[in-house]
Amino acid sequence: MDVLEEYSGHTDPGGPAIRRSLAPLTISKLSVGPMDNNAYLLVCTATQEALLIDAANEPQRIADLVGADDTRPELQHLVTTHRHKDHWEALGAVAGMFQTRQIAHPLDAPELPIPMDELVSHGDTVAFGQIELEVIHLRGHTPGSIALLYRGPDRPHLFTGDSLFPGGPGKTWSAEDFRSLVSDLESRVFGELPDDTWVYPGHGDDTTLGKERPSLPEWKARGW
Repeated sequence: MDVLEEYSGHTDPGGPAIRRSLAPLTISKLSVGPMDNNAYLLVCTATQEALLIDAANEPQRIADLVGADDTRPELQHLVTTHRHKDHWEALGAVAGMFQTRQIAHPLDAPELPIPMDELVSHGDTVAFGQIELEVIHLRGHTPGSIALLYRGPDRPHLFTGDSLFPGGPGKTWSAEDFRSLVSDLESRVFGELPDDTWVYPGHGDDTTLGKERPSLPEWKARGW
């Protein structure tokens, strides 16, 4: 697996991974599957314990990202951001390869292909090595969609699944769901975190809250 050490926020399907190195943590991003799903491998640099966000597709490429030699990180946790199939098609295979602990929100967990070992709700934390991720429940794209927040030494880093992309919220299927998602994004994300927060979405390129914040009134007005 080729990994580019210059982190741009952009990856191509079938292309190399990209890695961001922070002092306590590395973040590797890989595009997998026909829908350009992003899988994120987070590694605690002090302990080499690792966590994967969304085992979406192509389990062998995900395994190649983790590595095969004696210095590879120890992948212990798989977090699934929400119930949609394109975000968990490699979940069973990756869990079997690495004997991981599976984590999701209780409202989406019954729709996932294998049982979860840990159910997390808004305000909970997920820990691996010396790293803690805060769980933010964002209701609307699915009932149990979650984002994961790492408060890094440089800035906050937010993994949003399909709840926030460059250009707006993720898809919803009713006006009520849209209002719910925008309300949660306003109060739990934009209302709590600074503009330099880096956003890692479930598909496509990264963004920041500062880039997206001016568009909030437009999103609310268009209703989708």
